[in-house]
Parts: sequence; C-alpha cells; structure tokens
Amino acid sequence: MDTVAPPDGTSGGPRPATGPGAPPGGRPGGAAGTGKRDRTGLRSSPGGPLGPRAGSRAAGPDAGRPDGPSTGGTAASGAGSGADPAAGSMITPGTGSGTGPRTGTAAGPGGAGRRAGGGEGGQGHGGAPSGQGERDRVFFGRAREIKALRADISRAGLDTLAGRKAPRARVLLIAGRPGSGRTSLAERLVHDLERGYRDGVLRARLTEPGGEPVPVERAARALLADLGVAAPAGAGEDDVSELLRDALLERRALLLLDDAADAEQVDALLPDNPDCLVVAVARGPLTGIPDVRPCTVGGLDVKAAVALLETYAGSVRVTVDPQAAETLAELCAGQPAALVLAGGWLAARPTASVADLGKRLRAVPDDDGRPAALRPLARAFRLAYEALPAPGARALRLLSLAPLGSADPQTLSALAGCSVSAAEVLLDGFVALGFVRRAPHGQYEVPGCLAPFLAERLAAEDRPGETQLARARMLERTVRLLQSCRAATEPEGSPARRRLAGLPRALRFPHRAAAADWLDLRQPALLACARLAVADGELDTLARRLIAALVRALAAHRGTEAAAPELYGLHGLVLDVAERRGLHRERAAALLNLADLDAGTGRTREALARYRAALDAGRLASDPYATGRAMESVGGAHQELGDWQRAADWYGRALAQRLARDEREDQARLYGRLGAVHTYAGRYGEALRDWRAAAAAYRRLGDVAGHARALSEAARVQEYAGRPEDSLRTCEEAVEWARRAGDERLHAALRLRLADTLDRLGDPAAARLHRAAAERLLGSGSAGQGSSGHPSPSAYEIRSEVQKD
Repeated sequence: MDTVAPPDGTSGGPRPATGPGAPPGGRPGGAAGTGKRDRTGLRSSPGGPLGPRAGSRAAGPDAGRPDGPSTGGTAASGAGSGADPAAGSMITPGTGSGTGPRTGTAAGPGGAGRRAGGGEGGQGHGGAPSGQGERDRVFFGRAREIKALRADISRAGLDTLAGRKAPRARVLLIAGRPGSGRTSLAERLVHDLERGYRDGVLRARLTEPGGEPVPVERAARALLADLGVAAPAGAGEDDVSELLRDALLERRALLLLDDAADAEQVDALLPDNPDCLVVAVARGPLTGIPDVRPCTVGGLDVKAAVALLETYAGSVRVTVDPQAAETLAELCAGQPAALVLAGGWLAARPTASVADLGKRLRAVPDDDGRPAALRPLARAFRLAYEALPAPGARALRLLSLAPLGSADPQTLSALAGCSVSAAEVLLDGFVALGFVRRAPHGQYEVPGCLAPFLAERLAAEDRPGETQLARARMLERTVRLLQSCRAATEPEGSPARRRLAGLPRALRFPHRAAAADWLDLRQPALLACARLAVADGELDTLARRLIAALVRALAAHRGTEAAAPELYGLHGLVLDVAERRGLHRERAAALLNLADLDAGTGRTREALARYRAALDAGRLASDPYATGRAMESVGGAHQELGDWQRAADWYGRALAQRLARDEREDQARLYGRLGAVHTYAGRYGEALRDWRAAAAAYRRLGDVAGHARALSEAARVQEYAGRPEDSLRTCEEAVEWARRAGDERLHAALRLRLADTLDRLGDPAAARLHRAAAERLLGSGSAGQGSSGHPSPSAYEIRSEVQKD
C-alpha cells in the first residue's frame, strides 16, 4: 500500500459519515475554516493550519475557489496493508492544468470519500478522491521488476525439474528497505494477477509499525477471518496455522504477506496447495524457504522519479528546470518515500522552485549514525518536519503513539488535546505533506518507514510526563467511545441510553448499526491499544478499564461465543496486569474466564490447571464467590475427565461452602451435580439421596420445573437400581409437577420417560397413551425434537457440563 494520490482540484461535495459525532451532512462546526484559534494553538484558515500563508494560492490553478485549501493534497491508497505505505510509486493523476503547482482539496470534513471496494459513503474520507479507485491509479516505473516477477511465476521449480508435483504454493519475494516502494510494487503485482485466483486476495501484515513481529497465530487468525473460518479461542500457533492450511487446501487464492520479519513467519502461513500463490515482502532474503529468488527493489529510475515529483510540483516547475528535477531525484536516491515528502514540500510552496528544494536538501546535515541507504529519506523527513509550525509538529510526533500506526480524528484529538474537527484538519494537512496516508473509512495511517523518525522526535522533544499524559488521554477517549458503543445496544429509555444522550455529540453513535460498524473497523487498533496499555506498565488502571469496556462492547454486539477468540486474549491481558500488581481478585476472575474458554474448546486439562490457580487466588483475595465458583468448576473438569471420585469430592466442598452461606439456588444445582456423578459412578443410594435433596431445594425455591427435573432424575436412578415400581411412582409425580409448571416440552419429555418405564413393566397400552399425549404436546414435531426439527438434549436432565456465569 505504498500508493500516493495527488490532489485533483475537486471538492467532491459533502461526505456521508458514520460513527460517533458523524455530521448529518456538509461541514461540521469547529476549527476548520473558521479562522479561529483552536486549543492546539493553531490558527485555522481555509487552507488548514499546515498550509502556506494566505495569498499564496493565487499561483495555482484553483485560485479563487472558495472551497479548496491552499495546499496540494496527497491521499494514500487504502487497499491492502502495507508496511511502508507512503513510500510508493502508484499515482492518481490530478486534474490540475499542469501550468503551475498543483493545488486541490485535502478532503476535510466536507470532502469526498468512498468505502474501499464499494460505492457507499464511508466514515469520514476515503482513500482516494471521489470517482478514483485503486484501478485508476497510474504506476510509475518498476517495469523490469514486474517482468522478472511474472517470469518467476512460470519458472520451473526444483520439484518440477525433479519430476515431482510442487507440494506447496510458489513464493514470490520482493526485498527492499521500508520506503523503497516495495509494498506498492507488491500491490501492483497482486492487482495484475488477482483475476486468475477465483478465491480472491488475502492480506496480512507481519510486522507492527514499531518493528515488533506479528505473532503467527494472530496473522493466521486474521487470514482465517477473511476466509470466514472461525479459529477456536486460545488455540496455539500450530493449531491455527494447520487450520489455515486446511482452509486453503481446496482454494485458489493469492496471499500478500507484507513486511515479513523472518522466514519462519512466512513458512508457517504457506498453503499446502500449489494452486495458491504467495507474494511476500521483506527487507532481505528469506533463508529457509526453498526455491525462492528475491526481487530486490531499489530506487526509482530518474524518469519515474521525475514523473512522481511532477505530480506534486506541477509540470511547469519541472519543465523550466529539468536538470534540477533530476538532481532532486538523485538527492532522494529515487526512494519514493523521500520523493513524496519532497513533493509535499513543493506542493505547499507554489512559489518555490525545484532548485530551491535541492539546495535546502543539500544543506541538511547527514546523520552519520544512520545506514547510508536511509540518509536520503532522513534528510527529506527532517526538511519537511522542521518546516512545520510547532503545534503541528507536536501533533505529528504524537501520532507515533497511535496503535498500529492507525488513527482517526478522534485519536489525534485525544492525543493532541484539540477538537475533533481541528484534528481532522491537521490530518488532512499531514496527508498533503506526505507524512500520513489516507486509509478506507475515514482512517489515516502513519507510513511504516516514517514511524521510527516520529518516535525518535517524540523521545527527543517531549518530556516523558507529557507523552504519558497524551497516551492517557487517548486511552480515556477510547474507553468512553467503547462505553458509548456498548450503550448503543441498550433499548431506548434505558439508563445506559439516557447516559449516552448526555455525552458530547462527538462521542455518540446515532444507532446500533453505526456502533457495530465502528467496532468492526477499529477492532485491530482497539486490541493493539489494549496490548500497548498493558505493556506500558504505568497506566494499569486505565488499561483495566479499557479492557473491561472492550470486553463488554464485544459481548454486547457479537455475543460471548462469537467474540471468544478476542475475549481470550483480553482476559490474558487482565491476568498479566493482575499478576504484576498483586490483584488477587482480578487474577481469579481472569483465570476463571480463561479456564471457561479452554473448557469450551475441549482443553479440559488446561482448564483444570487454571481452575486450581483461580481457587488459590480466590482464597488469597478472601473472595467467597471466586472460591466457590472455582471449586465447582474443578469438580466439573474432573467430571469431564471421567474421574467421578474427585468430581464428587470437589462438588461436596463447593456444596459445604454454599450451605454455610445459605446460597439456596447454588445448593440445589450442586445437589444435582453430586447426584449426576454418583449415578455415573454406580453409587445409586447416594445418587438418589442427592437428587431428592435437589428436588426439595428446588421446591423451597418455588422452581416447579426444576423440582420436576430433579424428580425425573431420581426416577432414573431408581430404575438403574432395579426398583421399577418406585421409578414409576416417582416419574408420575414428576409428570404432575411438569404439568403444573406449564412447560410443555418438559411435560412431553417426562411422559416419554414414563412410557418407557411402563414398557419395561409390561404395560404397552398405557405406554402408547403416554406417547400419544407427548406427541400432542409437541405438536407436529416428533418427540425429543425442538421446534427446528433437530434433536435436542433431554429436557428433564440436569446438565453435567461446567456451567458458566
């Protein structure tokens, strides 16, 4: 995604938007276009706070337009997930006259925007000016590299030469430094090839903006989600990778693995299917993957580099001094990222010549501590950065704190302490200058090649306390947005909706669908924000609030089962904080939640270990709920493993605590669980005693249906014990209680049980009568089935699985 779209000189009309604070249409109020000073200290003008001084726009083709800012605009493409997005050579031609420096609209609150891949309006602005999509972009240079890569696809591999069928997908490797346009080249190649792959393109980014490798398990889950395949919560790297390979075994797909850190990452994601193709982007060779020849990407050739500069500076300035343009391209070493920054500098200064920029670049001292290959980009960044006003430079530095390098106006507003509208103007200005690229749905992304420079500037120019305060503001804003997102699921008139109405409009969602869209769109950044907050170690209270709000929002919008993979990771983060801070109650809760998810996916022994650890933590916290819950869950895990003796022992301990605390509902449930494990173990006398105790407990509670179920289980035990007459009487009593409960499904199931008992006692006529009554109760569906026609579990049996709170 190293693509760059220059300004087109059009405003595009009002942009439809969704999400918190979305305006009904047109430009919202705020700092943009008002000429007033915002809290950032920036004086907003129609051209934005980062543009040239008023009056300079007369030199451009848009002179006199009331709706266009005075800066040239660059909008990065939003398709895919590049690691060095601003460093590219895929260009959208502008509509300027070419007679002077191109100016246009940096799509602000009223600019045009489209959702990627569709025609619907997205949140905020889209990744390209209205009417221009990825298909319309012009690609400069790289003809030799594309030819070599296409030839490599048809090249016979080692397996083919040996007369064997290739066991895995072919890997095309594009190697280059961040900022070289490597991702742009990969996207161009994928665009050219995707029609030959019926199952589409899958993209994964394998390195985070800070340079940390993305775990294979997380990358594989993201690819599976794109395929519509759910991975079990808590599954390990090997299991998820195997599931991904199985999902791709019968598909013909094209995978783009961007910014791979090492060969192990790519190898774990390779499909075992030669019909698939993998395009990998990395810094260098991926040693360890056989039959891969890297296509090394350097700088653009002079002709392509000059064409890229002309897109920003306009044809006039390049035509009058072509030698200066070629010299500038050489000073930038042909690196697209450096050329974009240079072009942004020229676009913002219509009266400056290309030679002026060349002189300034030569005057920037080199940093001898950097590798020689990075110095051209470092010079271009320093020149462009130091030309910013102080408030704008501070806001740009703070973007290095944005999780995954992804931000929206809300994020920058919190980081910089300014209004949302002012943050949007700042972001548009950064796009125009080449510091930031637009992404789909009103998002902005910091290019991976510039993230280290911003982090260095932040560490050098801001006090640690100020940086921490900015991070805290961002976390607090995120918590409030998540609370608003969850409140949108509540019914009208509920306390949560009344509290939501009292929030500022920028923090409110108009309806549930808008909140769900925002949660889906921002989920990767929200999860990354939680991970970063926990890793920071100094904002643990905010981190815990953020995780709690995110857990509630995910559960409210998707349900706990659908959101289980995300919840598993979040509970793990809570456990990290609790162990670091010695918070025993939170540690017990996190362990119980993780163990429940383990048990739900069949990892019973792992769940058992966590339940025992939760019991220890609950005792340290003197939390009776956690200890009772953990003891019951330990018993359930032993029951699942078939260890009836230990299960009964732990259920008995849990029951003793519930009796001491007079918790009657829990007592009734535990009597039933004890009865179940004693039945499984063949101890029918103890089982019958426990089931009768459960029936009495349910009767005291006024739970008629529970009382009937417990009696039916007592009848089952009597039948197993060889007492059919007693079983018949108890079952008849259970049928009567089920009738009183008004539960037709339970009543029908118990009549079927009674019919089976009568058959065994030699009374088939009475058995037929009870079966006919059961069929009438169940309607047209057959007995033992729910309304959907699928077999349903016994309606009268107290289930033996571990119950969830």
